[in-house]
Amino acid sequence: MDLDYRKRWDEYVQELYERECNGQTVVYWEVKYPFPMSNRDYVYTRQLRELDMAGRKICVVLAQSTSVPQLPERQGVVRVKQYKQSLAIESDGKKGSKVFMYYFDNPGGQIPSWLINMVAQSGVPNFLRDMAKACRNYPKKT
Repeated sequence: MDLDYRKRWDEYVQELYERECNGQTVVYWEVKYPFPMSNRDYVYTRQLRELDMAGRKICVVLAQSTSVPQLPERQGVVRVKQYKQSLAIESDGKKGSKVFMYYFDNPGGQIPSWLINMVAQSGVPNFLRDMAKACRNYPKKT
């Protein structure tokens, strides 16, 4: 949920910010893609809910693509129009967390199968390692 922190640890963030549009908070996120491909961008809404399920504290984040005239498509960047994420996080009772995530996006354009395979084999695991490290290093509030 902390977009400023995400910009510090995620090397693929080109641009990331929240903006009020039509009475709702919308996130704009541009992601760096490797040459010769075009960057992708996302416009989406998200919600955070903190649930108490019989004494178990569970944080749920829901995000889904949207379209607002205040954030039009940019030349040279491919807009991801189909994006959805559901995330649930619960303490494991020790020093860790149990995490469930459903993620879908359709990046559009022509993506070579070799690149899809490379991302599936190394990009996703590397991103998860970076995210776990970012979680461990997140500044504690006093």
